[in-house]
Amino acid sequence: MSVTDSSLSKTCKASVEFLEKTILEKQSNIETWFRHEWHKSPAPFYASIDLRNAGFKLAPVDTNLFPAGFNNLNPDFDPLVIQAIQTVLERRFPDARKVLIVPENHSRNLFYFKNLAKLYCLIKNSGYEVKVATIDKIEDMPEFIPETEIPIEVARICESRICAGDFSPCLVLLNNDLSSGFPEIFKTVKHTILPPPQLGWYSRLKSTHFGHYSDIAAEFADMIDIDPWLIDPFFEGCGEINFMDRSSDDAIEEQIATMLNKIQKKYSEYGINKDPFVVVKADSGTYGMGVISVKKAEDITTLNRKQRKKMAFSKGNNAITNVLIQEGVYTNETVGGDLHVAEPVIYHIDHHAVGGFYRVHKDRSEHENLNAPGAHFEPLPFTKSCINPDCKKHPNAKPNRFYTYGVISRLALLAAAREINAVKKESAI
Repeated sequence: MSVTDSSLSKTCKASVEFLEKTILEKQSNIETWFRHEWHKSPAPFYASIDLRNAGFKLAPVDTNLFPAGFNNLNPDFDPLVIQAIQTVLERRFPDARKVLIVPENHSRNLFYFKNLAKLYCLIKNSGYEVKVATIDKIEDMPEFIPETEIPIEVARICESRICAGDFSPCLVLLNNDLSSGFPEIFKTVKHTILPPPQLGWYSRLKSTHFGHYSDIAAEFADMIDIDPWLIDPFFEGCGEINFMDRSSDDAIEEQIATMLNKIQKKYSEYGINKDPFVVVKADSGTYGMGVISVKKAEDITTLNRKQRKKMAFSKGNNAITNVLIQEGVYTNETVGGDLHVAEPVIYHIDHHAVGGFYRVHKDRSEHENLNAPGAHFEPLPFTKSCINPDCKKHPNAKPNRFYTYGVISRLALLAAAREINAVKKESAI
């Protein structure tokens, strides 16, 4: 085979269409493999996965174990979400009747409250008694979820259990990412808490998660005979960071340069005519804080004071001392008549993909972080659930595209499941 033919072959294989076609052909093997993996590592109760589809690569870039945004899902798929909630709770907690939701300590974020109200209704409509209670008394927290009659109570300890008034739950569902630390109230209670609070952002590291993901991506890629790079972004953890005093600039710059060279080799291998970039992000935390895209290693040393301050602190004004240097994945997705850039976010209840939305940003480009002020959300236009591909249609047909999204997001979910297993072994939860 000539060099030209080999290059063309490589180029064809570096496409989401090739990935979709391969996944459709191996669907039976894939679902069998997942079933065995979920038996070994049960999925978290819920999660949301941020994906990026570059056209030549499809990969997760973030996994949230305490997802907000349920209000952004397509309401037509509420029955699918309810069925998934019923299935997981009946299987894992057959005697459960009452669920207590512990929310974020937001006081003004109306969008978060809309999420909270939707989550409350989904669990209630699954056949459970539900209450919402904060674990810290917040002075200006409303007594009711705004625009609803759902009360927000204050949790207390009663006989080594968390209660809300006279409501004694069977399960506690965390919708609080615990960025501010492990709550005192959880230290003395004997309760089933989902997900385990030890997975809060006060201790969880993205580098640990993507370490698990890389192992899984390699296993999966070997099974379906693809290059794992097509679904797995390169990454490196970088600790002892201080963006304000510039003492760590040289170390970060060197790691970024090494990462950019590594990505460029893959781009050259597959004939991809784009500039590689990396994303430098806080190794723990959410809400898109502490994130910057870099195309040249020296760009990290020329940040102005305002940019450095944004990179120095995360949610809750927590100092960023560790960062993840991750291969940047372009987004090839656009939404609307103005073709604003977008990225899919897939939601899971247990191991079931139950829907999702496009995160859209009209002021950001294809290589930038879209989880930023100014973003809005468009429900993914499912015509049927993302677990039902249509092999008679083109791989790019919506049912097949969304099935592929569901497969890749389940790989990230499995990485989270292995994280939870590892934490349970370490702390004997």
